[in-house]
Amino acid sequence: MSHAYVIEVHSQTAGIIVRDGRDYCFFASDRDFDALEGRSFPSPKEAEKAAFLHAAERRTGPRLSTTG
Repeated sequence: MSHAYVIEVHSQTAGIIVRDGRDYCFFASDRDFDALEGRSFPSPKEAEKAAFLHAAERRTGPRLSTTG
């Protein structure tokens, strides 16, 4: 199994994730994804989901919490 993966969002390279022990560490390759820099994820799929969510929030603004 590979230990590094490229994360793309809408044909834009967001960054790479590298296996770091049990988790994967995100390294942004585009300033739009700097907020994810250094974050750890349990799987490549979770990192990809976070990148897509981050891109969506940048387009529409952050979601408002419904819990108080």
